[in-house]
Amino acid sequence: MNFRGDFHMHTYFSYDCLVSPEALVKRCETVNLNCIAVTDHNSIEGAKAVKKIAPFHVIIGAEIKSTEGEITGLFLEEIIPAGLSPIETIKRIKEQNGIVSVPHPFTGGGRSALSKPIAIEILPYVDLIEGFNARTMNSADNMKAKEFAQEHKLPMTAVSDAHTTRELGATYTEFSGFDGSKESFIAAISDANRVEVEAGKFVHVYTTLNKLIHRFKKYS
Repeated sequence: MNFRGDFHMHTYFSYDCLVSPEALVKRCETVNLNCIAVTDHNSIEGAKAVKKIAPFHVIIGAEIKSTEGEITGLFLEEIIPAGLSPIETIKRIKEQNGIVSVPHPFTGGGRSALSKPIAIEILPYVDLIEGFNARTMNSADNMKAKEFAQEHKLPMTAVSDAHTTRELGATYTEFSGFDGSKESFIAAISDANRVEVEAGKFVHVYTTLNKLIHRFKKYS
């Protein structure tokens, strides 16, 4: 089976997103995304909610805030608390037999990205790297991520990092040979084709507005 995947997106279980699980699933069906990872900030509740209703493959994930920047865990069973060291965060992911992905590496600019020295420190435990994040404003930063992945022979993904439904479907990762297991997933991504489209700078304005709305609106 051929897959069109996106392994970094958010629902309203993230503090900077207003997208419901239902709206996310509907949009994914519209744009033919059939293998996704929902990676809310420090939560797996959105991923679990999407998995319950999606007619396609959903990977439980989370974008976890460590003391040195964000680390994404995929194929999670339990949430990992924020505020741990990068190594402890990774240890908790691996204890669940999860996959470690580095999101928007080296970008800075308030995105809680890992620095290059920290990325090198955790390198033995990293399974994937985001070679292209559509929300990365400086294309040179995406290029640095690609170069780092190539230098260290890490499989790369192209992800939307979507915080709105309109961002889904432009950037994605095409792959095959995935049978649902973590091992086949990494192997499939190693031979994937990446479709890369920048989201534009205005999407970060939506994120700021989402944060403000979250202060006054309760989600469950």
